[in-house]
Formats: sequence, structure tokens, C-alpha cells
Amino acid sequence: GALLALNKPPGLPVLGQPGELSLDALLPALRRQLGLSAELHVVKAPARECSGLVLLSSCYHTTKKLQQFFTNARQRGQYPVTYRAVTVGVPAEAEGEICTGLRWQQQGDTAMVVPVPVPGHRSLARKEVKSTLTRYRVLGARGGCALLQLQPKTAFPEQLQVHLTLLLCPALGDHEHSSRVGRVLGVPFLLTPEAAPSQSRTQVLDEELLSRLGLSPQQLRRLPLHIHLQELVLP
Repeated sequence: GALLALNKPPGLPVLGQPGELSLDALLPALRRQLGLSAELHVVKAPARECSGLVLLSSCYHTTKKLQQFFTNARQRGQYPVTYRAVTVGVPAEAEGEICTGLRWQQQGDTAMVVPVPVPGHRSLARKEVKSTLTRYRVLGARGGCALLQLQPKTAFPEQLQVHLTLLLCPALGDHEHSSRVGRVLGVPFLLTPEAAPSQSRTQVLDEELLSRLGLSPQQLRRLPLHIHLQELVLP
């Protein structure tokens, strides 16, 4: 009917700057190619850095109905959105929940998302901090890496990346948050945002993993984020 599903590559934003390649800018050409009379609207899509399912609709009322469904489902404690992620490191527990507050914090010239383990009632009420939760399950592990299923109950920018660092298992290709996971004699530990190296650096991988990926250290910077929107549940 009115619905169309696409597979978005990582790095493509949903809404871009004027003149920038974005999903929204491609919709008119897609509409013409498919011979659709009505405009296409984005119902659900992963963030710029992530890959995976994009749900489009050519019916405004269907778009609003589905967006409300996703909101209501989360409020009812359901998990209508499922991601897959490849992580550097294997969680200590095979499944569980990551629950923390998240907020934006200015670090030099840039703003970054940081966890607030025990947010105060006042900061939550003022919406300075948002309480977030992600359910995870390890689907497989090999060579110090893991394939995880991630089901966020809340929506906050970069939520999955930050939650994975709290598991001490940053996503492969996460060049922004992975520096918060340090290692001493091979044992991972969490650094505070202030103590972590600059965001601009490339994710650090050991030589064995680089060799298995077939990448040189110079190519590593272009490694995309390995978080993929795998499944959407529809009413």
C-alpha cells in the first residue's frame, strides 16, 4: 500500500544541510522513479552514522499513525525497534539492560552526549537529563568481538553508542565514543568524559583485529559505524 522500505547506508543523513546529499533530498527522485503520485514521508529511519531500515509512506495519515504507534509502544514497555551491532569486546553478561541518564555536555568547541548514572529529579524535570534504557543480548562472539541485539526503549541522540561504551564494548567504527573505554594490561575500564582523549581521534584497534579486517591504520578512520537498524514491528 502506502509503505516503502529501504536499506540506508551509514553516513547518509535523513535531513541534510542545503546542497548536502541526504535521504530527504533523494525522495523526490525516488518518487518519480517509482511513478508515485503522492509525496513520500519518512516514518522511521536510523541516525546518520547508522545503517539499516528506512520506512517511508506516501500517505500523511499513515505516517502520523505509525509514528504515534512507535511512541505509544515504547510507553507501554514494548520494543518495536531492533538493532544489530558489532562490538569491540564481549559483554560480561550475555543479556541485560543498560539504564542511565544522558545529557549534552560542552567539551571545548563541540557538544557531546555523556552519561549521568544517577540523574537528579530536578534535572530530569527540567529536561536537562533524559532517563534512557536499552535492552541487549549477545547473539555471538568470536576473536574478542561480539554481535549484539539492541532494543532501545527510549530515543536520544547517540544513545546506542554511549550505552555500548558503558558495557565496555564500544561499537566497531565508533570513532567518537570508543576513546572512553581504556585498557590496562588488556582489561577494559571506563574513563570520564573529561579524561577521555579528544573525540577527533580514530578508534584504536589491536593489530590482530586490524589484520582480520584487512585494514591499515590509515584506512581505519573510514571504517563506518557497525550499528544497523534490523527490524521494525508494525501494528
